[in-house]
Amino acid sequence: MNNQDNVTAWSGFILVGFSEFHKFHPLIFGLLLCLYIITLITNMLIVLLVKSDPLFNSPMYFFLMNLACLEACYMTVIIPKLLENLLVRPTVISFVGCAMQMFFFLFFGVAECFLLASMAIDRYIAICHPLRYSIIMNRNICLKMVTGPYLCGAVVGLVHTIVTFSQPFCRVVINHFFCEIQPLLELLCGDTFLNEVQVIGVAMLAIMVPFLLILLSYTGIIFTIVGMSSMESKYKAFSTCSSHLIVVILFYGTACSTYLKPKSNYSPALDNILSFSYTVVTPLLNPIIYSIRNKEIKGAMIKLWSNRISL
Repeated sequence: MNNQDNVTAWSGFILVGFSEFHKFHPLIFGLLLCLYIITLITNMLIVLLVKSDPLFNSPMYFFLMNLACLEACYMTVIIPKLLENLLVRPTVISFVGCAMQMFFFLFFGVAECFLLASMAIDRYIAICHPLRYSIIMNRNICLKMVTGPYLCGAVVGLVHTIVTFSQPFCRVVINHFFCEIQPLLELLCGDTFLNEVQVIGVAMLAIMVPFLLILLSYTGIIFTIVGMSSMESKYKAFSTCSSHLIVVILFYGTACSTYLKPKSNYSPALDNILSFSYTVVTPLLNPIIYSIRNKEIKGAMIKLWSNRISL
């Protein structure tokens, strides 16, 4: 048993992370720290703009503000511990810390899945039923459409965390940079077939149900846009959905590739790349995508920046 195994015998798990690139850890640390700070700033800037400017007093921006908060929290669950492990040896995380990281990662991740579905439904009503939009999307409905995703995230996070950590672990080395489900299944003792079924089953519920809602919403939106007579109306309707559609493709593409597959197809190297994309890249790109594609947000950011310069 080596020194790291002696440490983890009483303290928790070892996170392998990017150990094969140990020579580049200072560079990776600097890059990740910069990306993390930029992501926090851009997402919190969207929250600040939506909260402070009456121009953004609409359901679409209310959902966008909540998405920005989710992205910042989602990334914060992973990155600080990863930054610590890039500098400190041994790269240990306690059993309780690992369970909490897994729960909050699932909590925020599943909440984002359902929040993206809520945003798609909002766009469907805005485009397909514009005259009744303000009546249907009242404050009470909007609050329910935001609260629901958090409740779903809490349920999924609790189920996965309790089921996984109620079983004995035969190994303590996690071949990943955080406590994700698939790498932890590799450490469980005995046959993990039922655990795999549970993971895929809950993933089908947590990923595919909101995805189907998004698909149905965009099917209705496409039919409505095709039926519009004016090209200007078609372009305006499409532009209000394009940012959300890009974010959905980025998020769901990587999430489905990770969770909707059996453990036999698990590849640590590929899983690290996929996990890095939806824990670091996607939260960074989302506010940038919305800022570039949305004239109101772009204008408000330019106005805020101009005011700062003048001050």
